[in-house]
Amino acid sequence: MLDESTIKIVKSTAPLLQEHSKEIGKRFYELLFSRVPELYNMFNQTNQKRGFQQEALAYGVYLAGANIDNLKAVETMVERVTEKHRALGVQAEQYPIVGENLIEAVKDVLGDAATDEVIEAWEKAYQAIADFFIDIENKLYKQTELQPGGWVGNRSFYVAQKVKESDVITSFYLKPEDGKRIPVYNPGQYLTIQADIKGEKYFHMRHYSLSDAPNHEYYRISVKREDALNGAPAGIVSNYLHHEVAVGDVLPIRAPAGDFTFKTEGQPIVLLSGGVGITPMMSMFNTLVETHSDREITFIHAAANSKVHAMREHVEELVKEHKNITSFVCYSAPTEQDRSEKRYDKEGFINLNWLKTVLSDNRKDFYFCGPLPFLKAINGALKEWGVPKEKRTYELFSPISTIEEA
Repeated sequence: MLDESTIKIVKSTAPLLQEHSKEIGKRFYELLFSRVPELYNMFNQTNQKRGFQQEALAYGVYLAGANIDNLKAVETMVERVTEKHRALGVQAEQYPIVGENLIEAVKDVLGDAATDEVIEAWEKAYQAIADFFIDIENKLYKQTELQPGGWVGNRSFYVAQKVKESDVITSFYLKPEDGKRIPVYNPGQYLTIQADIKGEKYFHMRHYSLSDAPNHEYYRISVKREDALNGAPAGIVSNYLHHEVAVGDVLPIRAPAGDFTFKTEGQPIVLLSGGVGITPMMSMFNTLVETHSDREITFIHAAANSKVHAMREHVEELVKEHKNITSFVCYSAPTEQDRSEKRYDKEGFINLNWLKTVLSDNRKDFYFCGPLPFLKAINGALKEWGVPKEKRTYELFSPISTIEEA
C-alpha cells in the first residue's frame, strides 16, 4: 500500500514523464539491451527501429503513474499488456532489472527535475505496478496451462498448408507436431510465433491474429508481407514467413492470447477492417456464421484495391448463403478492372456520411481493426455519430495501448 505522500508525488510528476516519453523510452532500451541483451528477443525489433516501442513503454508507465491510486481505471491498458506479456513469456524475476533501468533512464532524461524525493516515489510506484501486473500474469499462465489442450512456453507446430490470399497476404495453416489436442480460443485473439532466422543474432517473437473460427484441428494466421516503404524497414518476420517457410516446416508457437474479443451477444454487429486488419475480423465473422448466429451482421472492408484484398470470395459466398449478412467494400486506389467490373461499393475512404447510408442506425456493436490512421478515422466517425465507448471495440497492431495516445 503506497502512502499519500508517494501517491501525490507520482501523480504530480506523471505529466513530466509523458512530456519526455520518447526520450525516456529511447534511453531505457539503450540501457536495458546493453546490460541484458537476451531480452532483445522479446521485443519487436522493427518497432524498435521505427521508434514505436520506446514511446509506448514510457507512455504506459505515465498512464499507470497517473492512476497509481486506482489502477483499475486503466484496465484496458493493463489487460492488453498482461496478455502480451503472457504470450511472450515475461517472468516475475525480469521486472526488477526492467525497473532499475527505467528509473535510471528517468534520471538521465529529467536531470535536475529527478530529485531524490521524486525518484524514491517512482521506485515505490514501479514496485506497486509490477506487483499488480505479476499477479494478473501468474493467473493468466495458470489459466492457459490448465485449459483443455493448453500449454505454456513454446510448442512445435508444422505448416500443413500455405495459401496465397492476395498479392501481399498469405495464410498459414498450423497443426501441432505432437498430434495432441489444441485449445480453442476467443475469436479476435492472436498466436505468438518464435522465428529463428538464419543470420539474425537474436530470435524474433511476433503476434499474428488468428484468422479463422476456433476448431480443434488447426490454427490459421494470415500474414501481410511488410515491404520496406517510405524509409521504414521491411518486416523481418513477415518476409521470412512468406519467402522461407514452406509446407512441412516447424515453428515454435505460444498459446493463443489477446483481449480483442466479443464483448456482447445478440445485438446487431458491424465488423470494419482495413488492410490486414481483416484477419481478426475474419475469425469473428466465421465464428458468427458457424455458430448459426441470427445477429444482423455487416462486414465492411477497406483496401487499396482487389489485388491486395484478401478473402473477398469467401465473404461473398457467405453473404449469398445467409440473409442476415451484408457486406460492403471500399477501395482507395481501385484498378481499371475494379472500376469496369464494379468490384467495390465506395471509392476512397470510409467516412461517417457513407456509414450512415449503409447502416440503418448506430445502435449496433462495432468492432474494427486496421492501420492506425484507419482506426483513428473510424473511432472518430463513430464517436461523432454518438456510438458509446463501450460499443466501440478495436484492435491495435502496434505497441501503443489506445488510439488516444497516438
